[in-house]
Order: sequence, then structure tokens, then C-alpha cells
Amino acid sequence: QLQLVESGGGLVQPGGSLRLSCAASGFTLDYYAIGWFRQAPGKEREGISCTSRSGGSTNYADSVKGRFTISRDNAKNTVYLQMNTLKPEDTAVYYCAAGRISCGSYYFPFSGEYDYWGQGTQVTVSS
Repeated sequence: QLQLVESGGGLVQPGGSLRLSCAASGFTLDYYAIGWFRQAPGKEREGISCTSRSGGSTNYADSVKGRFTISRDNAKNTVYLQMNTLKPEDTAVYYCAAGRISCGSYYFPFSGEYDYWGQGTQVTVSS
């Protein structure tokens, strides 16, 4: 069974950090670009970052640029999202997705291009 599982969410104070993980089972991530998305209550799903298959190219939404870092360890079949300087407006359910698509500084895939999705992990930033 092909599956993506996110973990690492939780409650954190403003200014704090969290690291989300996206682990794949049933398939290898080597051939897939990975994206991170988030959805806050009452808002549309927002693409916030992506990484190419090799990890050599990445892209970030303006809302997280300079605070979030995406990375991948293909040997562990896992992609990470390091989130620093968290703000209350970062509160959302965070999802990872995999697709045989391109990601880079020149292109940010939209959600419909991804093939597989995780179930999401809740991140709450509050004092």
C-alpha cells in the first residue's frame, strides 16, 4: 500500500520551532518531487514548499520564505520541513504530497499535480 505519513506537529509558542517529517511506505521517494501544503480553518489549501527529486532545487511561498526549510533524506525515504520563528498565522493542518513532477525556483507545482497525499498533522502556534 502506497502511503505518506506526516508527523511532528503539535502545540508551540510563537517564535518557536517544529520539524515535520513525511515518511513514505510502499514506494520510494527517489522518483518524486515532494510538496508541503497547509490548510487553516476556513481557508483554502496553500502550497508552502516543494523539493525536487534530488533535493537540489527547492521553492517556498513568500509567507514562509526565510523561516521554513525543506529537506529530504532519500536513504530514509523521508522529507522534512523545519519550521522556525513560528507565528500564530502558521496554525494549520500540514500535508505532504508526492508527484512525478518538477519543482524548482522557476516552478511551484499546484496541488492537483501531486499523486499521493498524507493524512496531515496539526500545527498550532499559540501562547
